[in-house]
Amino acid sequence: MLVLVVDSSTPAVTAALVEVTPVGVTLRANRCTVDARAHGELLAPHVGAVLADADARPADLGAIVAGLGPGPFTGLRVGLVTAATMGQVLGIPTYGVCSLDAIGCPAATGEPVLAASDARRREIYWAVYDGAGRRIVGPEVGAPAVAAERARDLSVTGAVGDGAHRYADILGLPVRAEPRYPDATVLALVAAERIRAAAPGEALTPLYLRRPDAVAATARKPVLP
Repeated sequence: MLVLVVDSSTPAVTAALVEVTPVGVTLRANRCTVDARAHGELLAPHVGAVLADADARPADLGAIVAGLGPGPFTGLRVGLVTAATMGQVLGIPTYGVCSLDAIGCPAATGEPVLAASDARRREIYWAVYDGAGRRIVGPEVGAPAVAAERARDLSVTGAVGDGAHRYADILGLPVRAEPRYPDATVLALVAAERIRAAAPGEALTPLYLRRPDAVAATARKPVLP
């Protein structure tokens, strides 16, 4: 089955086409551009490009996998709206995966690891994975120092992700070079069991974890005479 994967939870705007078989997941095409201000401009062309690269059409898709975040409000919703709209138009199921899983799972190789992405405001989105790649804490948002203290309690030996690179001095953990952003193939792997079982599609509920930066005014300001 051909499956479209999208993620816009970080500055990396990602679209990929994978093939999910009874025994594995194979990457057919991938486009990823790191630009924190161009999610809306880049994602749709990336989707079109991966379909063209694999000589496929939207009608060939059997499912869509989307990274649910956590991530900043504006960027994250681009990917989720794209996935939900395509799923509805094509009549195919959509499945959501915590985007941090696609950073932390492949980095957990026998010992606990902390996965972190940049949450702005001098904070990170973070989660901890055990040695088998299972998420045991998070996702959460907060100061890097808070994540560092929790990581020490859990005997974490390393960190991964763009947020870990940005705040390496505060986290005080060895930072692994990759993956820095969510890996599309891992997103598909996490959802593969649901895809193979033809599980009902899911509502793609974003993991914002905090209120958006821009909110509507709750009251009118008085006009000075």
